[in-house]
Amino acid sequence: MTESVEETAGPAGAPHPERGPAPEGGYPAARLRLLQDRTPTGSDRRAALARLTDDWLAGLLTRHATAAGLTGAALVAVGGYGRGELSPRSDLDLLLLHDGRADPRALAALADHLWYPVWDLGIALDHSVRTVAEARRAARDDLKVQLGLLDARHLAGDPELSAGLRTAAYADWRESAPKRLPELHALCQERAERQGELQYLLEPDLKEARGGLRDATALRAVAASWLADAPRGGLEAARTRLLDTRDALHLTTGRATDRLSLQEQDQVAEALGVLDADALLRQTYEAARTISYAADVTWREVGRVLRARSVKPVLRGLLSGRTASRGERSPLAEGVVELDGEAVLARTARPERDPVLVLRAAAAAAQAGLPLATHAIRRCATAHPAQPLSVPWPAEAREQLVTLLGAGVYTVPVWEALEAEGLITRLLPDWERVRCRPQRNPVHTWTVDRHLVETAVRASALTRRVHRPDLLLVAALLHDIGKGWPGDHSVAGETIARDMAARLGFDARDTAVIATLVRHHLLLVETATRRDLDDPETVGAVAEAVGSTGTLELLHALTEADALATGPAAWSAWRGGLVADLVKRVAARLAGEPEPEVRGADGPTAEQERLAIEAGRTGGPVLALHTRAEPPARAEDEAPAQEPVGVELLIAVPDQPGVLPAAAGVLALHRLTVRAADLLFLDPIGEGPVLVLSWRVAAEYGSLPEADRLRADLVRALDGSLDVPARLAERERAYARRSRAVPAPPPRVTVASGSSRTATVIEVRAQDAHGLLHRIGRALETAGVAVRSAHISTLGANAVDAFYVTGADGEPLAEAAAHEVASAVEAALQ
Repeated sequence: MTESVEETAGPAGAPHPERGPAPEGGYPAARLRLLQDRTPTGSDRRAALARLTDDWLAGLLTRHATAAGLTGAALVAVGGYGRGELSPRSDLDLLLLHDGRADPRALAALADHLWYPVWDLGIALDHSVRTVAEARRAARDDLKVQLGLLDARHLAGDPELSAGLRTAAYADWRESAPKRLPELHALCQERAERQGELQYLLEPDLKEARGGLRDATALRAVAASWLADAPRGGLEAARTRLLDTRDALHLTTGRATDRLSLQEQDQVAEALGVLDADALLRQTYEAARTISYAADVTWREVGRVLRARSVKPVLRGLLSGRTASRGERSPLAEGVVELDGEAVLARTARPERDPVLVLRAAAAAAQAGLPLATHAIRRCATAHPAQPLSVPWPAEAREQLVTLLGAGVYTVPVWEALEAEGLITRLLPDWERVRCRPQRNPVHTWTVDRHLVETAVRASALTRRVHRPDLLLVAALLHDIGKGWPGDHSVAGETIARDMAARLGFDARDTAVIATLVRHHLLLVETATRRDLDDPETVGAVAEAVGSTGTLELLHALTEADALATGPAAWSAWRGGLVADLVKRVAARLAGEPEPEVRGADGPTAEQERLAIEAGRTGGPVLALHTRAEPPARAEDEAPAQEPVGVELLIAVPDQPGVLPAAAGVLALHRLTVRAADLLFLDPIGEGPVLVLSWRVAAEYGSLPEADRLRADLVRALDGSLDVPARLAERERAYARRSRAVPAPPPRVTVASGSSRTATVIEVRAQDAHGLLHRIGRALETAGVAVRSAHISTLGANAVDAFYVTGADGEPLAEAAAHEVASAVEAALQ
């Protein structure tokens, strides 16, 4: 009998032609009762479901094999079912094993009597019919088949066949492991690149993402090879947590899915008895982090073992006994040496007498670009020092922490190793609040704790720009520490950072600087992108908050490091240029010098004047499109590079009602996203004001529209022949029909009091969407206010826009009137 084709699904609902539509026995009802019963949960329910399914399938095989007089066959469960881990919607991995002597037609009939009842119940099925030799050959050709056979479990039939297969499968695996483990490692890496890291994803795939169930299964295979083994601490509990979460996901959705989608997280949390979706994600991340760390350690050990085995026996004999058996030790720091590509403790190291040793070892490993050996960390973790690390920390401990933070990308794996063994929260107790804490803003790539470490990594590249690198690195590590507490995380973080800086041994002056950096770590980027930098009140407010040029220098570097560590949407050459401009102005204010001149501060550009003259002469809109590129903000020692910053669109229109919403609406209809906008009033020919709008736009997809088409639509929008609101509403309805997005939080419109003496600042926070700026412009126009400038800031799916408005008299609005305008805009955006 030749082996059958592997299948992942069968003709569900298509009954066997010889058997009729009724399913076999009472298995369906018993299965339903079990899944509806809340008493067995987790591993107990999975085991009960596996036993129930075992009995059903064993009965099918026994009944039909006996009726056909067929012997020399066995039914074997492989893969997850072989491990007895059957989730509510798991597929069944089955192998019908035979000795090769059965009549092929009788064997095919038996297979049909097994597979069709499974398909009739709508259960996905992976199946094959093979001899032991065929199964071994398939395993040699396909690594996934070989891994599945490692979990082979006898269900019914000839037990000697199943036992022989299992014995052969393990023998074959151990013999081929030196060649197949690198292949397995490559598969794991490829899957991680494709699916991402489970511990940082807002909608993680519990099975396929790095740190998921697939990786846990791979670790079992490595252990079965006898070449290496994973760290056992917490590994089984982590795997069980992911399995329990997947079970709840199956029961909640009624589907065989492994992706924990946003809209299902609250229900899954409730099913698991977890407080909320954030608590669920945090537990899931913790489990994934445990598996990822175990995988890192295990694959490192596999690599070391395989490298040692690759050395020819003759060459090993030529090596000295000491070098061949123990390797070469190179000193890295006091009590720390390099051995076999890892940082380990020296033989003379005594962690119980040296409380700084763990920080010294971590710093030495990161500086050398080496992993910190697991056994070294555990020695430090389990030691009971006669003199614990004092509080405040001694100078050496603080210096070693700063050295670790300044090691760049090599900081991350060393920090994660310390965290996996519980040493970070022992050294910094406040870290527990942010550990594995999710960030639901899609702009963020990482969890809070990893973002803090990534910010320190980014800051390490900027240390040559500041006079106190140690304060920069520590502030980078602590800037979001307040996210573990209720309220404004910058305010809470200031208090926590002050306590932690004092704990680390910084003096009162340095502690105050760190606390200020944490309190105002968002000040520069928010001010630069949302406020009018030509307004003296803007510069004065920042100068007052920062206090000194030294703190400003540190805050500038921290702002860039924070944004770069957040995600690709949080930083650009444009943002960097705005922040640098603000920093120059604030530095001049703090030094008592005149503020530096910038382009546009003294008046319009030549092109703006030319367009305004033409618009005044023709009485209609005039447009100009320019693709621009600017050098990104960079460290002084980096080579310059050109970075595209989008397209500059200049529009000049004789002043009339509705210009801003009309222009914004036309841009939205042409799928142009507005990144920045400035407004300027000119009277170039003395016949009335001309409004000049300077936009920075980007095409949502496809190429940019032609300027003539934009101008024609703008003319139609202004004269009323193009119904922009209706067209945008039609597009929004079409998008809503296609989209399954989670509902966004409601918009919020506020008055930023005290931000300007010449205008009222209306700040809008909303979900970025087609026509958002158009709707805001219409609402402001309806409210009877004049927009003097607009500062558009888009981060991922969130827009934070600031509008400087005045009344008809050109003066700022009274407080009550300003709040009425804000309420009207918010109502228009609902």
